[in-house]
Amino acid sequence: MKRSYLIASMFAVSISSATAYAGWADMLKEAVQDEEVQKKVLDTAVGTSTTGKTTSLSTETVINGLKEALEVGSRRAIEEISQPGGYLDNQDIRIPLPDGINKVASLLKKYGLESQVNEFEESMNRAAEKAAPQATELIVSAVKEMSFDDAKKIYSGSDDAATQYFKEKTSGKLRELFQPTVQESLGQVGATRYYNDLASEAKEIPFVGDKVNVDLDNYVTEEALNGLFTMLAVEEKKIRENPAARTTDLLKQVFQ
Repeated sequence: MKRSYLIASMFAVSISSATAYAGWADMLKEAVQDEEVQKKVLDTAVGTSTTGKTTSLSTETVINGLKEALEVGSRRAIEEISQPGGYLDNQDIRIPLPDGINKVASLLKKYGLESQVNEFEESMNRAAEKAAPQATELIVSAVKEMSFDDAKKIYSGSDDAATQYFKEKTSGKLRELFQPTVQESLGQVGATRYYNDLASEAKEIPFVGDKVNVDLDNYVTEEALNGLFTMLAVEEKKIRENPAARTTDLLKQVFQ
């Protein structure tokens, strides 16, 4: 959706008849629970003229719609990456072997360590999938605490404007939250053991052992966060561009 259309739609959502207005009012009551917001929108933001046409949704209602969109999209993104295969089977966010190991992976496999290499890579992604649900509360809180001005900028911004906002507001806290969970998950899925076994075996290979040296907790944490923000951006773009992704009446009204 072009930016000019997005901005224009904040101040001009047309409804063609009094009957349509009544239906819109009912949808709004269901989507916006705050009674003061409902009253303000229904009493002052939308007025019916003698021709049967109405004016526009209030900016406040549009912002409420944006926040609802971001919460819906965020929950959907986090749920997706939290499933088995959420990272592993998604080539856009799959966590690769750390650079040092990746550079010597083919040599490690030639020395009979192919299964250890593959198991290590899979286990890192499994650890990220187990840690991902931790992000939900922080991301949703960031949506709810979003200022009016921030929301307006996001609404008229780029396809990933909200994702960039989330990065700025939550990256530090997410990192603190993710790292101990990732560390625990790495142990649960065997990644730490696979890595230690791989590093031990690699020491016996000339010019290889010194390259298999990774801060595993930090590496998987950062890659997991990168994958999270990548999927948040995907969901954000869907809501802006794809009508099928607007799953509530308010989203459909605001992002038409």
